[in-house]
Amino acid sequence: MYEPIRTKSVHQAAGDGAFPHRSREEELDIQLAGHLSSLLAVTDELALHEAAEAIAVQVARLRGAPPARHAARSGADGTALHRRAHALAGRALVVAASRADTAAAILAAERMDAHAAALEGRPLVGTP
Repeated sequence: MYEPIRTKSVHQAAGDGAFPHRSREEELDIQLAGHLSSLLAVTDELALHEAAEAIAVQVARLRGAPPARHAARSGADGTALHRRAHALAGRALVVAASRADTAAAILAAERMDAHAAALEGRPLVGTP
């Protein structure tokens, strides 16, 4: 009644090692490094040198190479930059927590607190 299937299914073909697969941990490392790199760019833009160095250390640890750095301030609105940095730190915190990276999670939480304080008008931790 039915003709037998003569070719491999898509699921079997994908599992034969035809292309490299990354582990969940590797994917989370890549994602975390990306969020921290974006946070580093905004932190450099805000000229928060101590905080930027701490973030750069974490990015270098995750990527195995020093990150690209943002050299000059563009004159963007400081409030908007703090909002962006707060959101990026939040994303980094979620990924760091899911991969159980305590150092990155602590750093992200500290940056969230610092940018929340700046948005509320309190003194910013890590300013020169």
